[in-house]
Amino acid sequence: MTIVIRLRIDLGYDGTRFFGWARQPELRTVQGVLEDALAKVLRWGTLGDGKPLRLTVAGRTDTGVHASHQVCHVDVTEESFGHVVGHMDCTPAEALTRRLRRIVPADVSIHGVSVAPAGFDARFSALERTYVYRVADDIAGRDPRTAGFVLDLTGYSLDVSAMNDCAAMTIGLHDFGSFATPNPGGTTIRDVKTAYWARVPAAQPLVPDELRRDERYVTPLVESGLLCFTIVADAFARNMVRSLVNGCVAVGIGKKTVDWFAAKMATPLREGSTGPIAPQGLTLEHIAYPATSGEMATRAEAIRAVRTLE
Repeated sequence: MTIVIRLRIDLGYDGTRFFGWARQPELRTVQGVLEDALAKVLRWGTLGDGKPLRLTVAGRTDTGVHASHQVCHVDVTEESFGHVVGHMDCTPAEALTRRLRRIVPADVSIHGVSVAPAGFDARFSALERTYVYRVADDIAGRDPRTAGFVLDLTGYSLDVSAMNDCAAMTIGLHDFGSFATPNPGGTTIRDVKTAYWARVPAAQPLVPDELRRDERYVTPLVESGLLCFTIVADAFARNMVRSLVNGCVAVGIGKKTVDWFAAKMATPLREGSTGPIAPQGLTLEHIAYPATSGEMATRAEAIRAVRTLE
């Protein structure tokens, strides 16, 4: 009898050169790269169960979207998992972590591999997902080092107060049909825990005063001054975060009004709304899970239900 072990993989990636998370024929995706790496390390062709390795992810990211903390799970055979240790003096999970780190490309970072507790499902057990969208406006200025993960809106003076008025309207249980696309058989009803715009504080000089020969010289933190939209929810519908950001930005630059945003929230119709903003500014920052396996199983069962506003 084949014994199956569920593994949890925590990782991050730079989405610039990926066509999103989900495996697609002939395209470079995070899932495809990671599944291929796992199959190689686990010798899945000879030690597997005859079925392809398939990852289940906490949140699918689109083309060009990044992740500081993504979580997925995969079911493997006990034989293939034990094989990865080889001559290492460590656990199979530690060995798999080390081996994956050696072969994944530079734009993927394996934070760790662990044996998942009973009832764990990377997608359905998650309590919250946190996304951050980063913008460089006139106040922040343009820094070429951040081009890959920040939207350049230099040339615009944004009304952050109005943008926060819009963000506040998204908090709570709402139908986000004006700013999202439902998955097949699903809805656009989501429960947003918090949402706000805030500016990253200005950095302190990294070079001590006594060593600075030029008083104008300051080495800032890379994100110093950026305007960031942070949103936390139980889950997100397709294009939801980037469309909400686009709506807020439209208000911030004066193209739309706060009343317009309120009307779109009140009547969930995609017509007349904003589409998703450019992907490079968006990063999946964190996935939160319950503390115990029992809570994970209960959460997974509850979240599979079709959402309603009741």
